[in-house]
Amino acid sequence: MLSRLLLQSATCYRRLPNACYFAPQLSAPVSPAPSPSITRFFSSSSSSQIPNSSFVEHVGDEEDQTTSPPTAAISVDRSGLYNPPEHSHAPSSDSELIKHLKSIIKFRGGPISVAEYMEEVLTNPKAGFYINRDVFGAEGDFITSPEVSQMFGEMVGVWAMCLWEQMGQPNKVNLVELGPGRGTLMADLLRGASKFKNFTESLHIHMVECSPTLQKLQHSNLKCKYEDNMDDKMNKRNVSTLAGTPVTWHAALEQIPSGSPTIIIAHEFYDALPVHQFQRVSHGWCEKMVDLAEDSLFRFVLSPQPTPAKLYLMKRSKWAATEEIAKLDHIEVCPKAMELTQTIAKRIGSDGGGALIIDYGMDAVVSDSLQAIRQHKFVNILDDPGSADLSAYVDFASIRHSAEEASGDVSIHGPITQSQFLGSLGINFRVEALLQNCTDEQAESLRTGYWRLVGEGEAPFWEGPDEQVPIGMGTLYLAMTIVNKRQGVPVPFK
Repeated sequence: MLSRLLLQSATCYRRLPNACYFAPQLSAPVSPAPSPSITRFFSSSSSSQIPNSSFVEHVGDEEDQTTSPPTAAISVDRSGLYNPPEHSHAPSSDSELIKHLKSIIKFRGGPISVAEYMEEVLTNPKAGFYINRDVFGAEGDFITSPEVSQMFGEMVGVWAMCLWEQMGQPNKVNLVELGPGRGTLMADLLRGASKFKNFTESLHIHMVECSPTLQKLQHSNLKCKYEDNMDDKMNKRNVSTLAGTPVTWHAALEQIPSGSPTIIIAHEFYDALPVHQFQRVSHGWCEKMVDLAEDSLFRFVLSPQPTPAKLYLMKRSKWAATEEIAKLDHIEVCPKAMELTQTIAKRIGSDGGGALIIDYGMDAVVSDSLQAIRQHKFVNILDDPGSADLSAYVDFASIRHSAEEASGDVSIHGPITQSQFLGSLGINFRVEALLQNCTDEQAESLRTGYWRLVGEGEAPFWEGPDEQVPIGMGTLYLAMTIVNKRQGVPVPFK
């Protein structure tokens, strides 16, 4: 079963379905000598896609004649009134989100883009997948790297501290996380860095999160409490007791005050941004859309006319080699990823700092990668929208071009594999240190988590059930950074 699932998703991996982590080698990555900052850190003792539906190209009652007595009467002609094919008062089992999606399509009199469908499914304010529940972990729909092992957040903390040193150790830094999930990554980062007071005292943490449910989880996991605000006597502020750092929540990156150096972490954030899908047909590229079939079920269709999103397809095609486009029959473009990258690059170019992007994807044009995961299993994209996570491969080449286009004051490095990134930051030293003081059960958990983060393929040491064998994702996830040019090349991209 595991082999079938891995084969099915070979070109479109998502954040880890629970028993099917993505496909690393028996040997651990070879790590170069760590930087002084990394050495100091470790000397402290902080503990498938389902096949899409077939594409389709777009291309009254009788009059009421009741007999009335010859007294004053009113005759009503109902022949022009709309009479739906099904009884309008029949009970419906559709969820609120499905009703909402159907109403949009009916109101417009035509289909909506895959990107709009994806955005509504994931972030609709009332019924979006991410909005009102915890979707992470073994009890949720998928598992992310921070949930695999504390070492992931600790290594990202090492990267952030090294960048802070390259920036000249400023005394005020915005540390931003986009889509923080449960707050696990940030909590592990702060625990690992808590002994480096100069670093943690410079931080103001900003969590960009649209889900009220996840905001509460993040508040709890960061162990926040309210304290008097020295800068604003009228309001108290949230402070994480893990490292004494203030924490603020925002709905968008643009809401974070500018003017201070900024370190941005985007881990498994870009893959959830809505994508537009295009398919090559005899007369060119047509955008794939979501429409309603006669049985009121959702289906994919192709737009017969050019859509506004085709401008982004043209832009993406200009960034690619002609032969790269020529061999593809499907292309995905993500305008929101381009726009977000431009916002990040402009801020880093003007204020200083850097951004770390870690996600699964490729350094090339992305074809048909959109997928849905429900309770750790791949399901049909159009099946019961709002009950499954939707995601797509990240186009790292597009991120690079967008950043270069937005600012001449930034440099882009990578992508490199997650295995290279974590190995160069010292995860091998960290796992060895943790293994020296733990129980047999903890040691097994550490080895398993380590393999999932940096390995490739099935773990050779596994002796448990075949369906639970740890699958490494060290080469399937990529890391890229955007930094201010004045700061030089960041660790570990040198």
